[in-house]
Amino acid sequence: MKNLHLYIAFLLLLVTYSFAQESKKIIIENSDFVDMNQNEIPGAIVFTGNVRVLHNGTKINCNKAYHFTDENYVKAFGNVVINQGDTIFMNSRYAEYNGATEFAFATGDVYLRSPESTLTTDTIFFDKKNQIASYNSYGTIVNKENTLKSKSGRYFIDQKKYQFKTAVTVTNPESVIKTNHLDFYENSGHAYVFGPSTITNKDNVIYTENGFYDTKNNIGKLKKNSKITYDNKIIEGDDLFYDQAKNFSKAINNVKITDTINNMVAKGHYAEMYRNTQTRNDSIILTKRAVVITKVENDSLYMHGKKILVNGPPEDRIVRAFNNVRFYKIDMSGKCDSLHSSNKTGITKLIGRPVIWNNENQMTGDLMHLIGNNQTEKLDSLKVLNNAFLIQKDTLSANGYNQIKGQNLFGKFKDNKLSEVDIIKNAEVIYYSYNDQNELIGIDKKVCSKIHLEIEDNKIQTITSFTNVDSFTYPDADFPENARKLRGFIWRGDERIKTKDDIFPDEENEIHEKILIESKKKAEEIDVPMETLPETLDYDKNEAKSNSKTSEKKQTQAKKEKK
Repeated sequence: MKNLHLYIAFLLLLVTYSFAQESKKIIIENSDFVDMNQNEIPGAIVFTGNVRVLHNGTKINCNKAYHFTDENYVKAFGNVVINQGDTIFMNSRYAEYNGATEFAFATGDVYLRSPESTLTTDTIFFDKKNQIASYNSYGTIVNKENTLKSKSGRYFIDQKKYQFKTAVTVTNPESVIKTNHLDFYENSGHAYVFGPSTITNKDNVIYTENGFYDTKNNIGKLKKNSKITYDNKIIEGDDLFYDQAKNFSKAINNVKITDTINNMVAKGHYAEMYRNTQTRNDSIILTKRAVVITKVENDSLYMHGKKILVNGPPEDRIVRAFNNVRFYKIDMSGKCDSLHSSNKTGITKLIGRPVIWNNENQMTGDLMHLIGNNQTEKLDSLKVLNNAFLIQKDTLSANGYNQIKGQNLFGKFKDNKLSEVDIIKNAEVIYYSYNDQNELIGIDKKVCSKIHLEIEDNKIQTITSFTNVDSFTYPDADFPENARKLRGFIWRGDERIKTKDDIFPDEENEIHEKILIESKKKAEEIDVPMETLPETLDYDKNEAKSNSKTSEKKQTQAKKEKK
């Protein structure tokens, strides 16, 4: 009995091995006519009419086939259809299939179909073991609303991914993608581009050298040397996010926004941009070492705030800055709590403890207006409203200050330099007078209704007093120290901004340095050679993991509910 069991087991093993060996052989399931004489093709059996070939899950239908039994090889002619399961179908005029390597070659009006897309080309090579189809003969892929054209490409069946490493163009109703290296996932419509690439939409052009674009939802995530150009603006940054449906863009780290119409550049490490294509009433929010640089004649004005907002159409651009606002240009700098500037009116309002330094002159008041000339792009005039105070350090005395105060101050600029000043109502003056030999004559103190100053080379040349003038000149020795400063005097020279880099607080400079180091490391990680790029990209990996976790949570919840 024991020997009988061993004999039966041996027979079963032999049958199983024989079946496995047979399964590796190509099987001709059907044919209308068979020529086994091998006269037409030596070494091959010829099958003609409604030929059906089977091999390890692959089916081939054709009009005629040469079956090379010794080589386990078949050549198929006329209306060839190769299909794998119910998902992949490949039509052609001619094909070859190797049963040993499970490799197929199809040519002549080749048409590859999957549930998500179709590929039309002249020749396709199909590696069944690795589930890769490739072509090198100009192909067109249609995936829902997307049409992809390239000279060559590969299709990874398991990943449902097309990969291109030569010039490829993706066209859909909303955008056109052009690049030399593209990974395209047919089920999700996700496109990954590497190297110089452009994505052109109706209202903008995107450039990137490493980016992701969702062709279904028209959402882009850009990583390397990226910029978005629309209307009169260019947006750049280490990381850019773009949502066409919402007309929204976001930029992170080393952000630069260039407004070519208004000669304005905005920089920072975080920005959000909203567009209104109908009214052109766009808006920008900028933070993290934010600065707006505006061209003023042949100079540039640098303005910083913890948060900067820019909105409105090009002809009526409004700039607002909040929290510790600072600005600088070569001949003028200042500080305030908040700022409001209108391109249309040319008026810039400084609100909350404003101070302006015009070379050696310090001006303070409750509210300040700087008025520019839009035609000449020069400063035209200045208003200091309520508690106006003008202070100038006297260069010849140790602790002397020329001072003028009043309710309001109105100044005029010439070639961007303060040339005239009028102090209106309750005017007071303390002024150090010198002769031609720079010898102190005395210290003038006067009170009147109005004062007019003429300024040249940032120095007060003449002082003219009007109405109810009460004036007296004191010798230096007779003028008490405690009387040499007018009520409300505050010299803020130690706060003066002397360079464009001084507009940034220390804490924001520290953040800036950290971001620069991180950006450099990230750039090195992104700059991966083409041949070493992974076949499956991070975004789709993460998406798969997320879906898997969601499924596990649902299963766990279902089990709990059953209990």
